[in-house]
Formats: sequence, structure tokens, C-alpha cells
Amino acid sequence: MQTTFATPVLQAIKTRRSIRRYTPERVPRLVLETLLDAAIWSPSAHNRQPWRFAAITEAGTQERLARAMGAQLRADLSVDHAPPELIEKDAARSWSRITGAGALIVVCLSMAEMDRYPDAQRSRNEYLMAVQSVAMAAQNLLLAAHEMDLGGCWMCAPLFCQPTVRAALDLPDDWEPQALITLGYPAETKTKTREPLESRVVWR
Repeated sequence: MQTTFATPVLQAIKTRRSIRRYTPERVPRLVLETLLDAAIWSPSAHNRQPWRFAAITEAGTQERLARAMGAQLRADLSVDHAPPELIEKDAARSWSRITGAGALIVVCLSMAEMDRYPDAQRSRNEYLMAVQSVAMAAQNLLLAAHEMDLGGCWMCAPLFCQPTVRAALDLPDDWEPQALITLGYPAETKTKTREPLESRVVWR
């Protein structure tokens, strides 16, 4: 199925790719503020805006976070009895991606202003709505970055080490790290396709 519309938004959506390699150039704070402002204009459940962001621009902070996450990754893989060479390969890849970016955004969730329910089912649904809200904010940010000729990559690793990330960045207790977005000026190009729309849609 081929869509017949061609708008700037659709063009941005279809040309954005996950970029993991960047030039050494840092991303200016004003640019990051523009991206974060784009993020907070996404939809959210009840309009509660449960997103929180830790913007990391200092190389030393990036290294501290990468070191902490790498230590947790090694510990987790060791418990899994992964081969030592695989552990070090994964840790080295994580270090390179985190420290090689021009800036980082840790995307977090806070339930502080979401509704509360006495039962588990509705509580879980409320949490999922907050997660979806935060994910939409991150998508806004990634699209805005692409429009500003930046590369970006969504990394879900913080989900596996939330206490580690929170401690490394001294985040408030109610901030739950959901993702790490690396940003920078691209040092690579990517071309990816998608499965046909017909394979993912039912019409009723």
C-alpha cells in the first residue's frame, strides 16, 4: 500500500533512522532545550505529563553513567553465565555508545501526578498509560532532532538498571528511568525499510 501524501512531517517520520555513531562535536544547550520543548508537546494520559528528563552535556557525567551501567551489565551477564568475551564485548559497546554521543537524554517517568486506584488492574493500566505518554514524548524528541540534522538513538538499557541510573545521576526517588537517548551530529548514514503495511493492519 502506497500513501499519496507527502508532507514535511511524513517526510521526517520516514527518513528518521537510529544513528549510533557521531562526530566529536558537542550538542549546544539551546538545541537540547529546543528538543525537550518539542518532547513536552506530545499527548499524555489525563494531560498529566508524567515525563521527566535528565539532560547530560558534560563528558564526565556521561563517563560516570557509562561506568555504572557497564558494571551492572557485567554483573547481570555474569549471573547469566555468559562467556567472559561476550560480557566484555557488550560492555565495550555500551561504553562506546554512551560516551561517544554529543549529549544524552535520560527519559524518565514519574507517577506522582497520575491517578491512584485501590485495585491492581486499574493501577497497572494507569502505569501503562504513563509509560505510553513518556514514549510519545521521546518520539517527539527524536523527530525534532532529525529535523535539526542531529542523529539520535533510543536505548532501553536503563529499564534493566533503574536504581543504577538513578544513583549515578542523583535523580529524585520517583523518577523511573525508561530510556536513554543518545544525540549527536551523525558520523554514519542508515537506510532501513519496513514490513508492508498490509502485514500489520486489519480493516474492520
